[in-house]
Amino acid sequence: MLFNSYIFILLFLPVTLAGFFLIGRRGHHRIAISWLVAASLFFYGWWNPAYLGLMLGSILFNYAVGVALGNPDRKEGRTILVLGVVANLGLLGYFKYANFFVDNINWIFGSSFTLETIILPLAISFFTFQQIAYLVDAYRGETREYNFLHYCLFVTFFPQLIAGPIVHHKEMLPQFGKDSIYRLNYSNLAIGITIFTLGLFKKVIIADGVAEYSTPVFDASESGMALTFFEAWGASMAFTLQIYFDFSGYSDMAIGLGRMFGVRLPLNFHSPFKAVNMIDLWRRWHMTLTRFLRDYLYFPLGGNRKGLLRRDVNMMITMLLGGLWHGAAWTFVIWGGMHGLFLAINQRWHKLRLALGHDLERPTWYGREAARLLTFIMFVFGAAFFRSESFAGAMNMVWSMVGGNGLSLPMSLSRLVPGAGASLAHYGIVFQGMFSNYIVPWSEGMPLLVSSLLLAFYAPNTQQYMIDAQPAFGITRGKIDECWGGMLEWKISLPHAMAIALILFYTIANLIKESEFLYFNF
Repeated sequence: MLFNSYIFILLFLPVTLAGFFLIGRRGHHRIAISWLVAASLFFYGWWNPAYLGLMLGSILFNYAVGVALGNPDRKEGRTILVLGVVANLGLLGYFKYANFFVDNINWIFGSSFTLETIILPLAISFFTFQQIAYLVDAYRGETREYNFLHYCLFVTFFPQLIAGPIVHHKEMLPQFGKDSIYRLNYSNLAIGITIFTLGLFKKVIIADGVAEYSTPVFDASESGMALTFFEAWGASMAFTLQIYFDFSGYSDMAIGLGRMFGVRLPLNFHSPFKAVNMIDLWRRWHMTLTRFLRDYLYFPLGGNRKGLLRRDVNMMITMLLGGLWHGAAWTFVIWGGMHGLFLAINQRWHKLRLALGHDLERPTWYGREAARLLTFIMFVFGAAFFRSESFAGAMNMVWSMVGGNGLSLPMSLSRLVPGAGASLAHYGIVFQGMFSNYIVPWSEGMPLLVSSLLLAFYAPNTQQYMIDAQPAFGITRGKIDECWGGMLEWKISLPHAMAIALILFYTIANLIKESEFLYFNF
């Protein structure tokens, strides 16, 4: 079931909310939690009921391991932890990477091993990582859960089940221990609806809108069509904006849904295209995944404690595995490696500038904007690998992006110098419009693309707009920048309510087709 569907918005969500609070206000907290767990399992099973058994088996196994980790014997606990983590990774590896590894073995050795097609269970990456984090935290003595029903809620809570945020047990479950959470709070409901509406708008109007200007070009690249320089860059930029607003929208919707139940989920997306370098960008994009990889992979590898070279190696390993987490394809591995290299260069550049006495905390405005633009361009270039369905398609796209198939210029320029077209064509410069129209009508999409880019670069984000409501777990005023000096901050008032209502009705009216969130594929 999709957040951006009529059945979810008009039926599932109202019924689930009403049931939870009607049961909870009578003091039946355990029954209210049972209702929420049942609703979450129904939500997950809507996609494919066959995989409910897989999820429940994973929950039972990890709950048992977590209970066993309550044993104070440190040596025995370490063995149990290793077995638990290996079992989780084995399950994830089979469903997500078995065919990938078999295909590569066949390619290397010329063999012909085959496996039946394995359908990737929805959200397996997310609920596996969340439970691995729980096991490690339980081993460290940072959290403990002996109530099976509560553990089920921790894993299955539907707002964050499918694509995150990856939540720590200690962040979410203590909130359900408060009596107040079982009573309908109209302030929480208003806050949650507002955040959900903003996320729905991002997904339906912006992300799905710009997708029309990336998908046809990437499909053409997969078919081997020779693209021009601007076509390739335009498509990669359109996809970058698509995944930006798609994931930003999902993250807002998840936080908004949680808040309707009185639960604050962790912030997962914080205007990454306002970042001035790759280090800053990865502190803002899929923040809970970055936190997981840092705490449970990068730090255990040694982090930055064993010298610069070892730090770079640890960072590269982390990003390569982070790339592979996104999908079983070499394009994702290459994408992860590119970002590992970007981060390593970024770290060395900072070290050099500090040695030269530069003030990194107070850059000039033009230096900041140039750094932001460079960071964005690097991300867009990497997106060619992230979006392409095959290595050949990615290389075709990259070849076009580096000018291998020539540049395209507006037709109007060809009339300024009569006869220049033939001469310039020898150097790969052609006059076909800024973006050629034989693939996609770029002229129609320019207003949406430009406005989306400006929103990503300069507009206040949801948590800035909602700062007074403390929208996410741990987010308070002072921890994030103010919303244009506080002029646009959300308040419970008639003007804000009317604006959000108009956005909601406009978005639902344009909910012509249901489209999956991109991170459902990961």
